[in-house]
Amino acid sequence: MPRRLGVSMGFTASGKEREALLEKVRIADQLGVESIWAAEAWGREAVVGLTQLVLNTKRAKIGTAILNVFSRSPGLMAQTFATLDELSGGRMLIGLGTSGANVIEHFHGIKFDKPVSRMREYAEIINMLMRKEKLVYHGKVFNLERGFTLQNFEPVRDHIPIFFATLADDSIRLTGEVADGWIPLYWPASKMKDGIALIAEGAKKAGRDPRTVTIAPSTQIHVVKPGDDPQKARQDARQPIAFYLGRMGVFYKRMFIRNGYGAESEVCQAAWDRRDQPGTLAAISDKMLDDIAIIGDVKHCAAKLDERAKMGVELPLIGMPQGTPKQAGDILEGLLK
Repeated sequence: MPRRLGVSMGFTASGKEREALLEKVRIADQLGVESIWAAEAWGREAVVGLTQLVLNTKRAKIGTAILNVFSRSPGLMAQTFATLDELSGGRMLIGLGTSGANVIEHFHGIKFDKPVSRMREYAEIINMLMRKEKLVYHGKVFNLERGFTLQNFEPVRDHIPIFFATLADDSIRLTGEVADGWIPLYWPASKMKDGIALIAEGAKKAGRDPRTVTIAPSTQIHVVKPGDDPQKARQDARQPIAFYLGRMGVFYKRMFIRNGYGAESEVCQAAWDRRDQPGTLAAISDKMLDDIAIIGDVKHCAAKLDERAKMGVELPLIGMPQGTPKQAGDILEGLLK
């Protein structure tokens, strides 16, 4: 049976690069990749990219990993995804997260307030609108009085699956309560069962079957091709971990500390503070790196995906492979077998 696999991607600058990336998307769709996901931070806006993904695929589900719950209203998010779901024939997935105070307050200019409550209410409001319920809602964040519904079209589905990207215990439990999937980033494989247990706690609190929540972690894979330097690949894999730990607010550092990597986290943060780039990478121990990232040839990476499946990972989301469209296709084919 082929492995379940999702592919995460971003859009590059030039027209030529963009066409090559869309060719990779078409190949991934043809090979049987289950889902293709686009992200948004403070660069290119994601919804335009989602439209391109929909128009360049036929069968893969299309999602966001992730959009934040501050810069768009839940009403606008429901409109957007209901429209894309119509365009795609019912293939959309909504991946949401809070982002952090740095981005929300200093890029979007919105107060980073009550993020966990906002996540819950955001999902509940989207679900109400998809069900064509009159929008009367009273929460800690949103108070909506006039009974609006989506107007002038019938959504393809009365529910679009919502995935939460959460890292703290309370927000992971919330994912189990209200979401359809969990997308943790840089979550150590050795602690996957702990995260899944928190999902189950939240699901049981809400009277839900925990098995209805898809475990879909963003999974860092670095495929080492013949002729590549394995040590360079390991250093390359350290870079995004160190960046998120040192520069993306407190959430990732707290998550790493809770999961047993406090010493590495403190050394990495100190290196960032003194602008010691080599020191930030050196702080990521081999044990920590191998607990988070998968590095090796295609056969080794596929075997590691199977190990994670036994831990409860149902849908690993990997980055779109580097190289030409053919090279990316060969890697994806090897990982899907």
